[in-house]
Amino acid sequence: MKHTSSHGSFQEPWWWKLLPVASVALFLAVWHGAALCNPAMLPTPVETIRSLFDMLFFPTTQITLLDHVWASLRRVLIAYGLATLSGVLLGVLFGWSRNFHDFVYPIFELLRPIPPIAWIPLIIMWLGIGEGAKIAICFIGSFIPVVVNTFFGFTTLDRTYLKAAQVLGARQKDLLLEVVLPGIFPNILAGMKVALSAGWLCVIAAEMIAAREGLGYLIVRSMESGNMLNILVALIFIGSISAILSFLFSKLEKVVCPW
Repeated sequence: MKHTSSHGSFQEPWWWKLLPVASVALFLAVWHGAALCNPAMLPTPVETIRSLFDMLFFPTTQITLLDHVWASLRRVLIAYGLATLSGVLLGVLFGWSRNFHDFVYPIFELLRPIPPIAWIPLIIMWLGIGEGAKIAICFIGSFIPVVVNTFFGFTTLDRTYLKAAQVLGARQKDLLLEVVLPGIFPNILAGMKVALSAGWLCVIAAEMIAAREGLGYLIVRSMESGNMLNILVALIFIGSISAILSFLFSKLEKVVCPW
């Protein structure tokens, strides 16, 4: 490896930049080899990409692939927005009020370990199989990480800042808005990032059980008809959208919280 003259740090070899490309190429090669060994069970990458373009530009059903994508994404975004607002509020209340924490936190700890998917039967019995049920399941999945990370920010906050602000005569409102919230903001963002992935996971699971559109619904219907190509296309979109959302959130995080 080469050394830089100014800081003495290592300079990455040029071939390191090719590692992601090599990784994808290896994955496609293994996929292609497995498909050739058993064509009835696994289509080749070329066949899958061809099917993807056919579903995008030459749909054979009333509900297109993009309709399924938007149905899933819409549910996630609605639930995610509600979960972020209520999760941050509850996490702040846990950290700010000792009485509230002692009264409510035991109930939260009792419900927190329950997997969001385990709520699906109850949610369907309460809300039916409409949009509200799927949004509620996504909400549960997104809500918990936001609350946990927000409250964790309180527990790790440097108390020196609070004492200094109090010495300078800061009121409780000023402490919360100008000291505490900026101090725990990185934790809130971390919780929001986890919550976005969790919500996306939950909506796919919910749509597999009770839905008439969405990527989860597409997977189940394709399984019932034995259409392996459509299943793989749906999986590609699920992974791609999750990666794009994570990438966009990371970029937003660097802008709003550069420290």
